[in-house]
Amino acid sequence: MPISIPTFHPTDTTDDREVRWCPGCGNYSILTQIRRALSATDTPRDKIAFISGYGCSSRLPHYMNAWGFQTMPGRAPTVAAGLKLARPDMQVWVVTGDGDALSAGGNHLIHALRRNTDIRILMFNNETSALTRGQYSPTSRPGAKTATSRVGSVETPLQPLALALACEATFVARTVDVDIPHLVSTLQAAAAHRGSAFVEIYQNCNVFNDGAFGNTTDKTTKSDHVVYLEHGEPLIFGRNSDRGIRLDGFQPKAIQWEEGCRPDGLLIHDAHAPTTTLAYAIAGMSRAGHLPEPLGIFRAIRRKTHDESVRAQSENAIARKGKGSLAGLLKGDDSWTVE
Repeated sequence: MPISIPTFHPTDTTDDREVRWCPGCGNYSILTQIRRALSATDTPRDKIAFISGYGCSSRLPHYMNAWGFQTMPGRAPTVAAGLKLARPDMQVWVVTGDGDALSAGGNHLIHALRRNTDIRILMFNNETSALTRGQYSPTSRPGAKTATSRVGSVETPLQPLALALACEATFVARTVDVDIPHLVSTLQAAAAHRGSAFVEIYQNCNVFNDGAFGNTTDKTTKSDHVVYLEHGEPLIFGRNSDRGIRLDGFQPKAIQWEEGCRPDGLLIHDAHAPTTTLAYAIAGMSRAGHLPEPLGIFRAIRRKTHDESVRAQSENAIARKGKGSLAGLLKGDDSWTVE
């Protein structure tokens, strides 16, 4: 992926506050790579803002030397949307976790994505509500034993990417906290996108849910359990690149072949498809134990953004009726005097 000439150094976005997460937390890596990714874009540092809600992830704006604001639980997408409407020149990021985004903020997340609001939502998914002492979250797997599910969760977990695709988000991706090159390139792609960008980041909580994504990070097993998505390329994985994905009807199916005998008919990834059918099928592989974990950009399309549409409406109204006056509105004929 091409990288622009840096407009600032990663240390320029380093705040002087002490970074305080648990030792070994995946958030340290994500914070560092966000700084690296942004330094390689053409957006000036004073045009970047980070909005967050609650949870461990939502401390991140405090550690960025950029504009930032911490909101009420789950409300970050709404505040971010308002900021983008008021300041279209800003590059606005939302930092949230699976508990904050999908529980308290589920409704706000859905509407920010469906409206194609020009904000980038980074959802750190550790499959637990860590800041509230390890409660189960909307993404916790069945049987997960937590502070609030002592004998195991009985709930069906949400699939964040499937939700984002169902909301017609125009950019949907997944990456991992310790896969540094992949994380940086995914963040840069999200930064360059115009519209609703949703990035799920697998983040290890080494206190309450350690090793939840071991198959995607362990170097001895990763190649057999992860398939990287590249637009226009077949889905191939395996230590020897001798395994791939085919569609059996609408269901992805893993196949294997002898060295040098790659078969035809492998699934070709199309991140720019106008419909979400293929991306949704690939996203569903995450919950199938016999299929590899897909990482990369599932969808990236261009559609008019919410703020572009709202500004166009305002400009058309001004062109037809002239620039309004707040004083004239308050003192107009249709007013009341209360004594």
